[in-house]
Amino acid sequence: MCERHDHVDLAPEADLGPAGDTGGRLVDLARLPRRDVMRGLLAGTILLAGCETNAVTGRSQFTAFAPGDAQLAAMALDSWNEQKAKTPISRDPTANARLQRVGRRIAAVSGLTNVQWEFVVFDKPEKNAFVLPGGKVGFYKGLIDIAPKDDHIACVMGHEVGHVQAKHSAERYSQQVGASVAMQAAQVGLANSQNRGAWLAALGLGAQVGILLPYSRLQESEADRVGVDNMHRAGYDVREAVNFWEIMAREGGSRPPAILSTHPSPEGRMADLRAYINARGYARM
Repeated sequence: MCERHDHVDLAPEADLGPAGDTGGRLVDLARLPRRDVMRGLLAGTILLAGCETNAVTGRSQFTAFAPGDAQLAAMALDSWNEQKAKTPISRDPTANARLQRVGRRIAAVSGLTNVQWEFVVFDKPEKNAFVLPGGKVGFYKGLIDIAPKDDHIACVMGHEVGHVQAKHSAERYSQQVGASVAMQAAQVGLANSQNRGAWLAALGLGAQVGILLPYSRLQESEADRVGVDNMHRAGYDVREAVNFWEIMAREGGSRPPAILSTHPSPEGRMADLRAYINARGYARM
């Protein structure tokens, strides 16, 4: 989607150029009102240009539809406050001390100086954690309970902080909006097709399996690798990242097929992490 020469021939009404000019114009969507973007995409008159190279991952990301970091953080704050209001927060002093201790060490090496970090242990048995834009990190106590070492917590914390460093929220936001725009364009283009319903269903599945899920798995793998970098810089034992996923493989329940999963399998993660740790020279595994 973000190759330099792979543009879609589209542009908003305000940038149509001279009368009769149907060649379109290269437009940075991030600088346009979203209403004009949607209208131009559906009209087939915008040349897409909304990619940037992430400094942490080195990968080109499609972020044309995403708001800025501050706006994303503000949008996420309501969800974070709602989560804290509706989900019991753990009063376990040991679990809370571990999360705060590890969270501060990982955040300190992230290079993100304008993020208001907050680390909360939610008192639920799920073996999971999450991060929201703006540095709001939630761990479920069930995950902390199966992580005997701080290095294990650092593996997950490094991963969640890695999502913020890699700007995955902005990328996913743009992907989802872009998929929605493509579906709307398809609805217009297939308005008179006898097989319209079947085509739209296929396009919807294609966007989910062909774009959104693979990108989500790519983002998870990137966060794993950035997380290992964070662990190393913070002084944790990166080999414990692989050991943590061995624990998760034992503890985890049934999973959907890999092609329909937003996360890599634990076995795949362990193999990727071993290779990455060896390649970076952090340890020999």
